Amino acid sequence: MTANVEPIRWRGDALELLDQRLLPREVHWVVCSDASAVARAIREMVVRGAPAIGVSAAYGIALASLRGDDVTAAAAELREARPTAVNLMWAVDRMLRARGGDLVAEADAIFREDVESNRRIGAFGAELLGEQTTILTHCNAGALATAGYGTALGVVRAAVEAGKRIAVFADETRPYLQGARLTAWELQQDGIDVTLITDNMAGHFFQQGQFDAVIVGADRIAANGDAANKIGTYTVAVLAHAHGVPFYVAAPVSTIDPDCANGTLIPIEERSADEVTSIGGKSIAPEGINVRHPAFDVTPARLISAIITDRGVLRAPFDESIRRALASQS
Repeated sequence: MTANVEPIRWRGDALELLDQRLLPREVHWVVCSDASAVARAIREMVVRGAPAIGVSAAYGIALASLRGDDVTAAAAELREARPTAVNLMWAVDRMLRARGGDLVAEADAIFREDVESNRRIGAFGAELLGEQTTILTHCNAGALATAGYGTALGVVRAAVEAGKRIAVFADETRPYLQGARLTAWELQQDGIDVTLITDNMAGHFFQQGQFDAVIVGADRIAANGDAANKIGTYTVAVLAHAHGVPFYVAAPVSTIDPDCANGTLIPIEERSADEVTSIGGKSIAPEGINVRHPAFDVTPARLISAIITDRGVLRAPFDESIRRALASQS
C-alpha cells in the first residue's frame, strides 16, 4: 500500500512542504528556497513529525550548500527550530559529516531511507496484530509525519496490505488537533476505517473493551526506553496499562537518543498559548488567562509493551534491546 498523501517534495533548487496547518480544508504547498525558510517551516509547524522534520532539515542543509551560504550557520539555525525531535539533530549531524560530497544526494538518501525504514517498521508491527484489530492512535504518525509512509500508521498500512481487517480510532489530540485534522484525513484518503474521538473519550472506549492495541509514534526515545510523544500520549499509556491493552511505540532507530539516559532528560518544547486559547483563530478562553502548553510528554518504559523499529521489535529490558538495535545499525 502506498500512502495517497505526499508531505515533502524536492524540486532541485527548492523544497516544497505540504502546509499541515491548513489541512484538511486546504491543500497548499510552502516553497522553501533557503535553510532559514526550512527552519521557519519547521518552527511554525508547516511540517511536523520527527522523521519529516529530519528529512526537511537535511534538504535545508543541501539548500545552504547549493546557494553558497554558511552551512554551519544553517545547521545551527535548523537545530534550534524544535528541541524535542531528535531526528532533527540526527539529520543535521549526518549532513555535516557529508560535507565535501554531494549534499543533495545525501538528503535524497535520507528521504529514501526514511520511506524504506517506515516500510520495515510496518512489516514488523503488522505481525503483532490479529486478523481483526481495532487500534487507538494519538497525534499523527503517518505519511504526513515522515517522508511519505508512516510509523504508527505505517503499521496500519502494512497490516491492511497483509489482508488484515484494521479499524483505527484517532484521538483528536488537543490543542493542535493533529489527530482530527491530519490522521483522520490521511486514513480517509487511503480508504482505511477510521473513527474520530475527542481525547477525553478514550477512557470510556477502553472501559468498553473497544481497543485491541494502541500504536503511537515518538519524537525521542531515551536509552532506557522512555519515549517522548505528543502531549496526551502518557495519559493514553496509563489507560492502556489499566485495561491490559498492549501499548506500542513505532519509530525508526534514528529516533533513539543513546546519549539521553532516561525520559527526565528529554527537553520538552513549550509552545504558544494561542494554540490553547484559540481554535481556528477564534478565541475560546478568557482574555489574559494563564496558560501552559508543553507540546510533548514522556511515557515511561514500564508502560510500553514494545518499541517497533526498522531493526525489529524491541522489548524489555529496553536498555539491552536498544543497545543491540543501535549496534546492528553501525
